[in-house]
Amino acid sequence: MIKRKNIIKIAIDSPAAAGAGTLAKQISKHYNLLYLDTGKAYRVLALNKLRYPKKFNLNFAKKKINNLKIEDLNKKELLSNKVGAEASLIAKSKSIRNIVNKFQLRFAYNPPKKFHGSCLDGRDITYNILPDANFKFFITANIKTRAIRRYKELKKLKMNISFGEVLKSIKLRDKRDFTRKVAPLKKTKDSVLINTTNLSKRACFLKIKKIIDKKILLNGNI
Repeated sequence: MIKRKNIIKIAIDSPAAAGAGTLAKQISKHYNLLYLDTGKAYRVLALNKLRYPKKFNLNFAKKKINNLKIEDLNKKELLSNKVGAEASLIAKSKSIRNIVNKFQLRFAYNPPKKFHGSCLDGRDITYNILPDANFKFFITANIKTRAIRRYKELKKLKMNISFGEVLKSIKLRDKRDFTRKVAPLKKTKDSVLINTTNLSKRACFLKIKKIIDKKILLNGNI
């Protein structure tokens, strides 16, 4: 695998709807990094499995991932709770994870030259995909706050769903993400914990920016 030298690599892990995606996008924009929501690749496969259950197999999944582009990860239908639940299920498969991991590694270590590096958020980024990241963060928030955020997000997309359904879905996803045998969600010792429950988006961004800027200033470079 080709690896660009002297690039910034930021790894972020978090449970669902903790605000990691929003923060990662802000950080990526500020430092001119390629942003990749790694969980969306699993959602793409989950959506295809739901649409084509009889066709879905490892070869089918591999073709979908090999042809996947960053812009394909922004489709509205990927955000549904049904797709999210299915994504959490197929993410348990070691074979599926191997396929998706290759996609993630390509963007993590060899982002296009116009970017100064990469910023990835997901469930196993800090220890599995980017173990040598320059910066590692674990973003979290209490479950009620996360459910409210996801509910508002889905309502803006005009999806017909109740708050109770969203809360139940997030609880189920947490259980699957934290307890699966293959690449479970966990906070590593070298990850900085950021609890977003009582922080605004701006406050969270400034907190992370301060950590990054301090290290860059001390080292002179990354």
